[in-house]
Amino acid sequence: MSSTPHETFPGTRGDRGDAAGVTSDGAAWLASAGTYPRSTLACWEERPDAPVVLPCGTAFDVVNAPALYGRRMLDRLWDEGPGSGPVAEFRGRMLLFAAPGTAARLPSLLDWEEWGGRGRAVPPLLCHGTGDAVTVPALNGDHRPAPAGARWLVAPDTRHPWLPGPEILLWAAVRAARPTVRISIFPPADQDAKVYDVSRRR
Repeated sequence: MSSTPHETFPGTRGDRGDAAGVTSDGAAWLASAGTYPRSTLACWEERPDAPVVLPCGTAFDVVNAPALYGRRMLDRLWDEGPGSGPVAEFRGRMLLFAAPGTAARLPSLLDWEEWGGRGRAVPPLLCHGTGDAVTVPALNGDHRPAPAGARWLVAPDTRHPWLPGPEILLWAAVRAARPTVRISIFPPADQDAKVYDVSRRR
C-alpha cells in the first residue's frame, strides 16, 4: 500500500487504508457530478458531516444492492477481480459506484444471462443512471462518528477514479450469487474490520 500522504478534505481522515478517508481530490470528484461543484464543496467545507444528494449519469452511475449481497459482490471484486471504484453503505444498502452507462446496460446483461429477475439467483439491483440521484454518506471527520449504516467502505481518493463497467459488475453479481459452503468451528469474523487496499485498483 502506498505510504504517500494525501491531502485530505477538511475534517476527514487521510489514511488511504481507512474507509472514511475521503481526500480533497475524492471530494472534488464527487462534487463534479453536480451542476454546481463549487457550491457542493463550499457546503462540505462548512459541514463535512452532512450527507449530500448527487446526480448520476455524468461522473458515475451507481449500482444499489442489498447490504449482504452487495458485500459479497465487493468481496468478489477485491478477492478475485480487479478491485472496485468507490463504495458506500447507506441505510442498509450498498452503493457501488460504476462507469457512466452501467445503469442502462447491467439489467439487460443480467436478463440476457438469465440471472436477474424475481426468484432468480441475483436479487433485484437498483441501477441509478441519467436522471437519477443518490444520497452519499458524509465525508465524516474524526470529530463526529458516522450515523449507523452510513459510511464509506472504499472512499474516493482521486479526481479520476477507476470505475467498473457493466461487464465487471455482471461478473461480480454472478460470482456473489453462486452458493458456497463454508464450515468452521470459529465464530465469523467481524465484517466491519475488512479494509480494502485501494492501491490495488486499476
